[in-house]
Amino acid sequence: MAKSSSLDATDHALVHALQIDGRASFRTLADVLGTSEHTVARRYRRLRSQGILRVVGLLDGTRFGYTPWSVRLVCAPDAARPVAEALARRDDTVWVRLLSGGTEIACGLQSDGDQNGETLLLEKLPRTPRIVAMSAHATLHMFAGWRSRVTALSDEQAERLRPPAPHEAEISLNEQDHALLRVLARDGRAGYAELAAAGGWSQTTARRRLDQLRSSGALRFDVEIPARALGYHAEAWLWMKVEPSALASVGTALAAHPEADVVAATTGPTNLMAGITCRDTRDLYRYLTERVAPLDGVRELETAPVIRTVKRVGALLP
Repeated sequence: MAKSSSLDATDHALVHALQIDGRASFRTLADVLGTSEHTVARRYRRLRSQGILRVVGLLDGTRFGYTPWSVRLVCAPDAARPVAEALARRDDTVWVRLLSGGTEIACGLQSDGDQNGETLLLEKLPRTPRIVAMSAHATLHMFAGWRSRVTALSDEQAERLRPPAPHEAEISLNEQDHALLRVLARDGRAGYAELAAAGGWSQTTARRRLDQLRSSGALRFDVEIPARALGYHAEAWLWMKVEPSALASVGTALAAHPEADVVAATTGPTNLMAGITCRDTRDLYRYLTERVAPLDGVRELETAPVIRTVKRVGALLP
């Protein structure tokens, strides 16, 4: 779990810079931020060692025929934590969260198109009668996806860091690529020596392959930072039943809300899912009653507070 920390203006600027280019060198970051390379490196290492900041490499699974799924499990109270931790240790789960007083689990995973999320879990989960309910929801459309809450740089500074737009070239993955991607999922700023060792390449080949994956759009980098480190203390998942004719308009409206981190149309017993982050429970109440309730077409709304994040963007958390 991340230690509590007070982020100052330089920390916020560093987080914003890494969100634009997670692999930018400390020298480049220092030039843009107007500080020394030593200061940037020291700040980054401190935030990372405290569990506050982590750069991650993310594969766009849809480019390779994978379908994102979100799965909800309801467990007996004494089973939820070990089941969540078992899920988090699996390579195919992207995120795992304990919800609703610790009796419910929500997790994200990707299937190769031949199986759905529920089948994948049933095949690999330890057999236990302590899981009392399960539902699986395939993602059909993303209205908003895991966006940042940090904006500290000017437009000119951001433009100096922005990497070239990907050209979405055709690309395929082999076992060496998967080994490289596993390292980047743990540490998106891993050095080329570590990447080369993982893939069995030279450092020059590792650098070239990483550049190919990025330029094709198959690989991107993001920054993971706990909401609490930024002063947000109320996270929740919303599952909604929305009139089919209003699904696009409601999803678009939610995506425009600054409180919404992720908004997706899904299959399953509900058809719209959203991850919400607010300053505190009072703000969450106001958000639900003043921003969500007035939306036309929402027939039912279920809210589940996030009790603990066990796995965030592919990495198991301590």
